[in-house]
Amino acid sequence: MRRIRATIALLAVAALATAAAGATAAASTTSKSEGDKNIVQTALAAGQFNTLASLLTKAGLVETLSTSGPYTVFAPTDAAFAKVPKATLDALAENPAQLKSVLLYHVVLGRVTAMDVVKLDSAKTLEGRSLPISVAGTSVKVGTATVVTPDVTASNGVIHVIDSVLIPPAASKNIVKTAVAAGQFKTLASLLAKAGLARTLQAKGPFTVFAPTDAAFAKVPKATLAALAKNKAKLRAVLLYHVVKGKVPAAKVATLRSVKTLNGQRVAVRATGGRVTVGGARVIRANVAASNGVIHVVNKVLIP
Repeated sequence: MRRIRATIALLAVAALATAAAGATAAASTTSKSEGDKNIVQTALAAGQFNTLASLLTKAGLVETLSTSGPYTVFAPTDAAFAKVPKATLDALAENPAQLKSVLLYHVVLGRVTAMDVVKLDSAKTLEGRSLPISVAGTSVKVGTATVVTPDVTASNGVIHVIDSVLIPPAASKNIVKTAVAAGQFKTLASLLAKAGLARTLQAKGPFTVFAPTDAAFAKVPKATLAALAKNKAKLRAVLLYHVVKGKVPAAKVATLRSVKTLNGQRVAVRATGGRVTVGGARVIRANVAASNGVIHVVNKVLIP
């Protein structure tokens, strides 16, 4: 078994080395070696990582990846980012903490060359979780992405170009715990408890929740909220109007005209110009993963 794995690894290394040689030859006409630039400068000079560079800036990671390191970056191209739904990218751009988590899931501490990569089953990322690595024939996969160009050298590490964006595994907290941990859904969490729905949304599900923030609830007249808090049946109806059975990712939501909620009524969905609205509320952050479903954050409370 070890001999078979070693043979596969050697074949993969050979293929990756060939790709690296081609990339090096293509870059040989430049006046300055890639290895003289740090990882960020190398990515910018390549011209195919504009989205990655922009998101690194938004997440405040440019300075980190410009330091001595060394680091290994599995870098998605602009074409890889183009596969990600626009709503998801917009939501990430608006949430620096989650964006930082996703980007750090592409970074490993230390200089891990292609020769090293094919010997590994996983590599621990700066996000904290390990990234699975697999070798099949001459193909090397990192998570769900394939390495298309290995060993792009930089002064403070190495870049392996990949064809897909890596998303960390789903969170281990259920929907209610995820909402509480986020810190911006205190009103929602309180009302779920009053309505006796907290236990429901901690069950296996899965569920999709269009979750209004505290700022969204602040737009609702106090008298209306007070009346809801005193009427458990009506409160349940309103809260369940925000919940859909099943896990419905943003990409799927954007293709629908309406979704049936757990209160029995349907809520209208519109997708225009990259923006998605549900019942008139705009999705301001999409695909917040939970162990029993997904949360899409909305800027308005939905009233049946």
